[in-house]
Amino acid sequence: MLAAGAVHAADAIGRAAIQSQYEQDVAKCKSGNTNQDRATCMREAGAARDEANRQNLKEGSTGQHQQNMVDRCNRLPAASRQDCLTQMSSPTNVRGSVQGGGVLRETVIQVPAGEVPPATTAPAPGMAPAPGTMPAPGTTPAPAPGTMNAPMRQ
Repeated sequence: MLAAGAVHAADAIGRAAIQSQYEQDVAKCKSGNTNQDRATCMREAGAARDEANRQNLKEGSTGQHQQNMVDRCNRLPAASRQDCLTQMSSPTNVRGSVQGGGVLRETVIQVPAGEVPPATTAPAPGMAPAPGTMPAPGTTPAPAPGTMNAPMRQ
């Protein structure tokens, strides 16, 4: 009988901790300090509380997180796997917010110089060629800066 009382007390402590975590999550949702809109955040907080009460919510180990990362990247084509692993494991610069319209995550991946496509020599449409160069065949030269194409009417 004493053992049953201890189990019940431990269960009550566990439920109190779950409720406390839920209240912290709700406070974060209401303050806007998450990367989700408020409705999604509240729904996720409730779902996490429900799963914790069912004892289905577990904190993964670093090894599990690492294995999940590798498994996700291995599902990609071979040419994309290394970039995937780099994006998952390298530090990123994060700017913006969901409330501000979006979050930009930037990961820099250096590409060897041999893989860069060659630059085109023709100027972009509407751009004047560099001084002293001839326009590409079949194109009309852009007017010099400060000049007009059509005659002015007064």
